[in-house]
Amino acid sequence: MELKKGVVVTVEIPGGTLEQYEKTTRLIQGAEWFPPEGFIAHSSGPDGTGGWRVVDFFDTEDHFRAFMEKARPFFEQTGMPPVMPTVRDAVNVISWKDRD
Repeated sequence: MELKKGVVVTVEIPGGTLEQYEKTTRLIQGAEWFPPEGFIAHSSGPDGTGGWRVVDFFDTEDHFRAFMEKARPFFEQTGMPPVMPTVRDAVNVISWKDRD
């Protein structure tokens, strides 16, 4: 079995709220370019310190950076603070769609 590689992107959003996240997600999912090229999976939730954490999986870091450029206006529109994502290579990415 060949492992599916990619990148895992972690974004910590100090002070980020569920309301901001939901509004931003609706805008992104409504964009004509969604889903972005190279997108594999997304997860998010409270970070345990009063902020928000997002974990995304993309085929490459370049795909993630291209997504960020397209999504930036939505982040600004919903008041999300500027963040510095952490991008790391993933050894294996398994998504439900890969089960067959």
